[in-house]
Amino acid sequence: MSAAGDVRILVVDDHPIVREGLRAVLEREPGLTVEADCGSGLEAVRLAERLRPDVVLMDLRLPDLDGIAAIERIAGRGHGAVLVLTSYDTDGDVVRAVAAGAIGYLLKGCSREELTSAVRTAARGGTAIAAPAATRLIRGMRGDVPRLTARELDVLRCIARGLSNPETGRELFVSEATVKSHLMRIFDKLGVKDRTAAVTEAIARGLLPPPTAGR
Repeated sequence: MSAAGDVRILVVDDHPIVREGLRAVLEREPGLTVEADCGSGLEAVRLAERLRPDVVLMDLRLPDLDGIAAIERIAGRGHGAVLVLTSYDTDGDVVRAVAAGAIGYLLKGCSREELTSAVRTAARGGTAIAAPAATRLIRGMRGDVPRLTARELDVLRCIARGLSNPETGRELFVSEATVKSHLMRIFDKLGVKDRTAAVTEAIARGLLPPPTAGR
C-alpha cells in the first residue's frame, strides 16, 4: 500500500466502458485508488511490473494473452495480488485461476459492497471467493474437473481453431504422431470420442473459452 495507506489497484478488462465503471465505483471509496487500467493481458503484465499495485482486478477473457496466463505471470513474479472479476464461473475457470495464483474470484453480478470488501481483503493478503465460485473450486479440487496438461490444452486450443493434426504439429513444433497421442489422452480424460465433442466438452467445463468474446 502507499504511504497514505491507500490500496492501489490496476483494473484489467477488455471493455472500456467496464473499466470506466469500475474506476468510478472504486474511486468513490475512501482508501482505494485506481493507478491504471488496461484492456489486454500483455499490457496488464507490463503495468503490474512497472506499478507494483496492491491489487490487480482481472477479467479472464482478454486479447493477446488470456487472464489465466496473465495471472501466472503477475502473481508468480509477486507484482500484485490478483482478484478475478469475470462473468464466467465454470468449474474449470475457477480452478485454473486459483491454480495460476489468483487470491480471489468474483462474478460481475456482485454488489459494490462485495467488490470493495474483496479488494480490501485481497490487499491484506486474504482470500475473497464468491460463494458460487467457492463451490466450483471445491468440486474441482476433488477432481471432478479433468486435469489436462499444458501441452494438452495447447493441442485443444489448436483443434478449437479448426487446425488439422499436421497444422497443429507445425504450430506446436511437434510431430503429427505426438499430436494424435495428445488427442487420445484428451478424449479419454473428457470422456469423448472425437475432436468436435472434445472442444464442446472443454468449453462446457471451462477448460476453453466460449467461441465468442461477448459477455
